[in-house]
Amino acid sequence: MSEWKEISLHDIKNIQIGHADDEDNATGCTVIIAKKGAVCGVDVRGGGPASRETELLNPLASNNGIHGLLLSGGSAYGLDSAAGVMQYLEEHKIGLKVKDALVPIVVGSCIFDLGCVNSQVRPDKKMGYAACKDSENNKEKNGNVGAGMGATVGKILGNNRAMKSGIGCYALQVGRLQVGAIVVVNAIGDVFEMDSQKQIAGLLNKKKDGMINSEIEAVKLLQLASHFSLNTTIGAIVTNAKLDKASMNKVAAMASNGIARTIRPVNTSMDGDSVYAMSVGNVKSSADVVGTLAAHILAKAINKAVWEADTKYGYPCAKDFIK
Repeated sequence: MSEWKEISLHDIKNIQIGHADDEDNATGCTVIIAKKGAVCGVDVRGGGPASRETELLNPLASNNGIHGLLLSGGSAYGLDSAAGVMQYLEEHKIGLKVKDALVPIVVGSCIFDLGCVNSQVRPDKKMGYAACKDSENNKEKNGNVGAGMGATVGKILGNNRAMKSGIGCYALQVGRLQVGAIVVVNAIGDVFEMDSQKQIAGLLNKKKDGMINSEIEAVKLLQLASHFSLNTTIGAIVTNAKLDKASMNKVAAMASNGIARTIRPVNTSMDGDSVYAMSVGNVKSSADVVGTLAAHILAKAINKAVWEADTKYGYPCAKDFIK
């Protein structure tokens, strides 16, 4: 097999990615636009997702492609920002032609960041449109930006012991095949370096000068439901492989293993963990090859979301604990 070569997510053609955020109120949104359309699948493993149009991605549904993918803060309120994405796409004549109408297909998921600073400010139509405008620059950004602005991790004992996280991108090329990931890490659990026991972010100890293990604390707690739906890791795999919708659903499912390799605990009823997978090219491959790469790449993107986040809103970041 060809050598694995690290590339930018933005090296993958036929997509453009943009961000918009409100730094003062710790929320934002991120959009992936596929002007030529993208075959898309999804894997939802968390018990509390806030999502839009995900049923269209079922292989039994008639839809054959999407034009926009939204990752947003604001919990279910943040879904309003999809209206701005639709407006932008319609203005640029991107969408599904239905008789005399043009209908952009926009799917998306949101994280719960309402408790970070101001629960009354959420991404809206204006912010969704602004993210689309920013996508025209198509520059890679990580950490405290877009949908990652209000992301935190290690919340099993509440926000007072949590750490700052954000958004992360990572991509590889193997021969002609390109696979990339973008992910917003907003987990109740801890984040570990991929395939290791090294905790790099998560639950702070009482003195807030180190970290302790959320899995151990989770087992101790008797009323986990009190933190219901406050956490979600959402992301997307993008590939230039040419695969059908059923195959892209398989890729999304395999990619979710990257979350399990880096976040513990994960996929609980308190999470809304969701992974999308978009095919935007014509390179011949298989779901197994792309999915195997996707799990590795998503795990690396999760690590990057933590390492590139900065201390903000009173939440320390992983870089604060480097010795």
